[in-house]
Amino acid sequence: MLPVILPDLGEGIDKAQVVSWLCREGDRVRRDDDVVELVTDKAVFNVPAPADGVLRTIKVPAGQEAPVGAVLGYIG
Repeated sequence: MLPVILPDLGEGIDKAQVVSWLCREGDRVRRDDDVVELVTDKAVFNVPAPADGVLRTIKVPAGQEAPVGAVLGYIG
């Protein structure tokens, strides 16, 4: 399984809040499809799928914060 990781968002941002998942566990995704929407105090960002597959696990649900580098979910 491949992790969906909260990427470095630059500008000294060290964490982000998950606004929403754009798909549900069990949904098929394609590489580079946006799968999760994040918000910081500066902007809104979307994180793409790292590969084709199925969203197997959501580790950080909507409404929770995570640090840069955290695993948000897994695609298998």
